[in-house]
Amino acid sequence: MILDEADWRQRAAAYRDRAEPFVAGRRERRSRGEKHPVDDFLFEYYGYSPARLSRWHPGVGVLLTGDVSEYAALGSYRTVTLDDGRTAVGADTGRLAGRRDGLEWIRGLLAATAGRTARLDCFGLHEWAMVYRQTPEEVRHAAWPLRLGSAGTDAVVEAHQLRCSHVDAYRFFTPDAAPRNTMAPSRATQQALEQPGCLHANMDLYKWAMKLAPYGDSDLLLDCFALARDVRELDMRAAPYDLAALGYPPVRIETVDGKAEYVRLQRAHAERASDLRTRLQADYDRVLAAA
Repeated sequence: MILDEADWRQRAAAYRDRAEPFVAGRRERRSRGEKHPVDDFLFEYYGYSPARLSRWHPGVGVLLTGDVSEYAALGSYRTVTLDDGRTAVGADTGRLAGRRDGLEWIRGLLAATAGRTARLDCFGLHEWAMVYRQTPEEVRHAAWPLRLGSAGTDAVVEAHQLRCSHVDAYRFFTPDAAPRNTMAPSRATQQALEQPGCLHANMDLYKWAMKLAPYGDSDLLLDCFALARDVRELDMRAAPYDLAALGYPPVRIETVDGKAEYVRLQRAHAERASDLRTRLQADYDRVLAAA
């Protein structure tokens, strides 16, 4: 497909407009030296800047014509001459050859996760396990108090069975919390353990969409970001921290009603993630076919 300048600029502008509400707060906070435990997480944890998230990419198999200097300057694009003599740029598929193994692994992870039944019995206790038996100075988000205090937080962990299946949540468990988990997720077992009810697995759909840039579907990337942002909100509402001052009432997973609320919201996120996971698999197939 070949897009003329008027067309692709319109698409790029519409994309930037959609991305702006996601990135504006991050830029403003950084200018003031402020941090936010919910809204900054995706940028810090996944290392994808507001500028990169705001840039539209046409995706594999699409060429842009006109004044394409902004894309030609990107290392991941190549310049070609069309039959009519015009210059065009497109994502450089030649760079994909060295990434095929990694992309195929991610495609396999997406398929394996999609093929499992969602488990909804973890109750977000991974965040509690990350502060279990820590001193106030050691707590990750020390600027925010623990709702139940240190002793109360530890008691909640000790009263429950930890069932975390996600390697990148489990690796932040404290040394005292890790042996309490029913499994020891690792990168080697990720494809065997990841399941579609997991908040972190569904938040990671954003990461897997990021890995396709500039070859993948930019609109899908923003869809995954939107889900990841909502998942992070639930993650922290169910965490042991008191974030009420930021407008996040707690989901009190230490209570029967809180558990029910958590499962309801977790299920809703898993349903959204199911559609995105299917779309991502198709996008990976499209990019791998062009590799």
